[in-house]
Amino acid sequence: MKILVTGANGFIGKNLCLGLKEKGYEVLPFDIDNDPEDLASYVKEADWIFHLAGVNRPLTEKEFTNGNVNLTKRLIDLVKENGSLAPLVYSSSTQAEKDNPYGRSKRKAEELLLDFGMDHPVYVYRFYNVYGKWCNPNYNSVIATFCFNIARGLPISVNPDAPKIDFVYIDDIVSEFLRLLQGTGKGSHNLLYVEPHDQVELREIVARLTYFKESRDNHMVPHIEDPFGKKLYSTYLSYLDENDFSYPLDMHKDYRGSFTEILKTEGLGQISVNVSKPGITKGNHYHHTKTEKYLVVSGTCEIKFRKIGTHDIITYVCSDKEMKVVDIPPGYTHSIKNIGKTDSVTIMWANELYDPDHPDTIYCPVEEDA
Repeated sequence: MKILVTGANGFIGKNLCLGLKEKGYEVLPFDIDNDPEDLASYVKEADWIFHLAGVNRPLTEKEFTNGNVNLTKRLIDLVKENGSLAPLVYSSSTQAEKDNPYGRSKRKAEELLLDFGMDHPVYVYRFYNVYGKWCNPNYNSVIATFCFNIARGLPISVNPDAPKIDFVYIDDIVSEFLRLLQGTGKGSHNLLYVEPHDQVELREIVARLTYFKESRDNHMVPHIEDPFGKKLYSTYLSYLDENDFSYPLDMHKDYRGSFTEILKTEGLGQISVNVSKPGITKGNHYHHTKTEKYLVVSGTCEIKFRKIGTHDIITYVCSDKEMKVVDIPPGYTHSIKNIGKTDSVTIMWANELYDPDHPDTIYCPVEEDA
């Protein structure tokens, strides 16, 4: 199918066009840079129309009428003139419920479309505040502004009395539209809303974004257990400066190689990477409660165990030729030796964060008598 998207270069438009192309649809993109006559030719070709174009931050109030009402009326007229049967989907806003210039212009456009929808398949969506990648900061999305500024250490302003705000994620909008395309296309005479949506206080959003920024320094894995947290974290990363995608880790180096903590979690331990020079043995200690997992991803290592109070030694040889994880149970003194000719690299997970005051690491050579 051929899909006409007005406002194709906007925040929602860019995300929708990408989603449509990924599904194999042919996109007919229309935006302010197009020749106005392109709209008429696109309407003739289109099997579906997504009308996302609009004005929300004009210099004059008159632009609300031109960009939101008059453009919608022109689109309706073109559909009528061409006898098009293409279902028409409109992106309105919950601001249409309010008595302000923007809200009134969106409500007027809704009325035109719903009236047209008596004889034509029409879908009018009232969007909550939309957030996600590619939304312009300092424009019409508080989340975009907060993400951009916090990522760069710029100041932000939060009204402590601000009420909770309803937010909807851009990918959920795109998914809704793709489901719509695969449906009947018979239209709806009711106002529609994209779900799920989240009602969140701005102070909570700032706290989460600040935590995301700090996590690059303290290496803590961000809280993304809830759907909103996951979407907000993905959004935040999309606003990083392109020269700031990477961040350094503290490597603890000596003649044996290095040990570097990669990620830490609250309650789920930490992940580290151990690099050893050929012939080097590390470890020779046991734990009471701490447990670990080792995965050799480069080189060849010999991992040895001896249960405290016994003499028998258990040996595992691990290399990058076969990905296998070795569990390190408590009560076993253990060591890891690089028996290859090049540096070995081992990914290590511990079930608790390292606490220098309570390390739960007791020196005990594996190859000594118990």
